[in-house]
Amino acid sequence: MAGLLGSYSIPLLGISIFFATLTYLTYRVLNAYLHKWFAMKPIPEAPGTYPFIGNALQFKTNAGDFFRQIEDFTHEFRDAPLFKLWVGPVPFVVLFHAETVETILTNAVHMEKGHSYNFLHPWLGTGLLTSTGSKWRQRRKMLTPTFHFSILTDFLEVMNEQAEILVEKLEKQAGKGQFDCFSHITLCALDIICETAMGEKIYAQSHSDSEYVKSVYKMSDIVSRRQRTPWFWLDFVYKFFGEGREHDKTLKILHSFTYKVIQERAERISNTDSDGDSEQSTKKRRAFLDMLLKATYEDGNRMSHQDIQEEVDTFMFRGHDTTAASMNWAVHLLGSHPEAHSKVQQELQEVFGTSNRPVNIEDLKKLKYLECVIKEALRLFPSVPFFARNIGEDCHINGFKVPKGANAIVITYALHRDPRYFPEPNEFRPDRFLPENSVGRPPYAYIPFSAGLRNCIGQRFALMEEKVVLASILRNFNIEACQEREELRPVGELILRPEKGIWIKLEKRETQT
Repeated sequence: MAGLLGSYSIPLLGISIFFATLTYLTYRVLNAYLHKWFAMKPIPEAPGTYPFIGNALQFKTNAGDFFRQIEDFTHEFRDAPLFKLWVGPVPFVVLFHAETVETILTNAVHMEKGHSYNFLHPWLGTGLLTSTGSKWRQRRKMLTPTFHFSILTDFLEVMNEQAEILVEKLEKQAGKGQFDCFSHITLCALDIICETAMGEKIYAQSHSDSEYVKSVYKMSDIVSRRQRTPWFWLDFVYKFFGEGREHDKTLKILHSFTYKVIQERAERISNTDSDGDSEQSTKKRRAFLDMLLKATYEDGNRMSHQDIQEEVDTFMFRGHDTTAASMNWAVHLLGSHPEAHSKVQQELQEVFGTSNRPVNIEDLKKLKYLECVIKEALRLFPSVPFFARNIGEDCHINGFKVPKGANAIVITYALHRDPRYFPEPNEFRPDRFLPENSVGRPPYAYIPFSAGLRNCIGQRFALMEEKVVLASILRNFNIEACQEREELRPVGELILRPEKGIWIKLEKRETQT
């Protein structure tokens, strides 16, 4: 009998330990949840909030409808300093006023990205966009020199070449009625970032059906859908009941491509260095990848290929989609506002005359009104319509206590429409960004490239690219928008896109010499 009982004691002990552990973990999770629930109770909340589920069931599954839902919340709570949403058990305080946004973005304690960024880790690892703490500081310090103005100047040649290819493609559409220009401009931006980031031509503008091009867009959509559905946040649930298999298949394509490019580039640099053929290396265009392969940490060690892949994948993701969206919105706005359109072309005439020469660095400095147009387009349609931070310690935002572990989500789209700083906020007025009209505007009222410690490292690159591409289009064509603002229906996923593209008509301008 004793032997029989002994044979049962081991599995019984295991079961007991399992249930004890489960009980303890449940207690911890429940305790943390209730602490946040009661601490945040005074903060205004969106209607339809239920315990544990939060607002998840009321969120629209369609990306466009979901974005309009968030937009409606910001209108409803316009007079409140903040409000809260619960996505499952995770609380979000929603910020869209300059003074509340500044509280979070200027404090290093809240530097960690929000919970939703975890779903980018399989793709981007913990590169500059998603890392935190000492790793982020180390990477930021190392990568900042690669965005030095003198190095960015080297990329102008690539931007001009790809803009010229875009113009050739658009010429086939000129005078033939309306068409959707969104993919044309996006593929141009993808070609630019591939060649500048990796030193690799992928010819996206002529081979838009390439597997890598398709996978970049597919992955963005997959991640965005998962962020909105908390029942798929657990990996094993996502794998067996969600899009987990499609996610992994797409990820393999993306990583295989960048891994292959890094390996080949590293071997080429190694062979060049060992052969001492400096003349050959100087003839080759520099890419971010080349600088990453030669960059060293403070201790003298170089980045591993995995470290480099994290940053290259991040450049590819954040470096083309954001810029492409911004250029497309600017094209629509110029096509809808003849006066601003004429002003840009007048400025281009003053800078370039009738020549068709490429844009140089001195030209970029002179295109001041075009820069105002780009900034105003980014105000109305910020490429990143919202982003999140993890609250690193208990704090107070405008008198409301927000506990450690909550998330703050900044709605850039609503922040940029604050009538205190942008009168008639829905109107397109590039003159708002002339120096004399910007005096006194709080720095955190306008943050298209985020702000504070984690501002976008590539913002000068983005502005340079937008000026080159938009100048090339407007030097060659007159633009007429074929949609009213209400028809655009912005879709706020990872990037703010129009639901049905940007439809325009083009008219070829007089031949330049």
